[in-house]
Amino acid sequence: MQRTNFSEMACSIARTLDVIGEPWSPLILRDIWVGFTRFEQIQADLGISRKVLTERLNHLVERGVLERRPYDNRPRYEYLLTEKGTELIDVLMVMVGWGDKWLAGTAGPPVLYRHHACGEISSVELTCAHCGKPMHAPDIDILAGPGAAPAASE
Repeated sequence: MQRTNFSEMACSIARTLDVIGEPWSPLILRDIWVGFTRFEQIQADLGISRKVLTERLNHLVERGVLERRPYDNRPRYEYLLTEKGTELIDVLMVMVGWGDKWLAGTAGPPVLYRHHACGEISSVELTCAHCGKPMHAPDIDILAGPGAAPAASE
């Protein structure tokens, strides 16, 4: 069965899912962000098959999210986040906040995050880029943008 090509949809959520919507991809990005940059490290941490990990890493490199760099004379590589990949970590941090709130249970969050600027343990909060106030689903209106698909009635 062929997967739907989300990259062609006039929807930024769909286009993002085309890059990281496969369940292993966010976990691979997390591992690379925390310092597991070599294939063997990622494979051991996640318990993912070598075939699937190879496919996912190739996909993320092709999409410009990861960079592949050789680390010895044999064809062995480490994987590093590109600028595009580093910005995807922000998406994962929002997922962390939701998971910590709704799924952590009585044990609490499995990981804490210390903010470099202030040194405090904190979490990511969505705020408006213009006024700085909280920005959540009930606080916004959705309007057609310049890249919107043509209306069905046209």
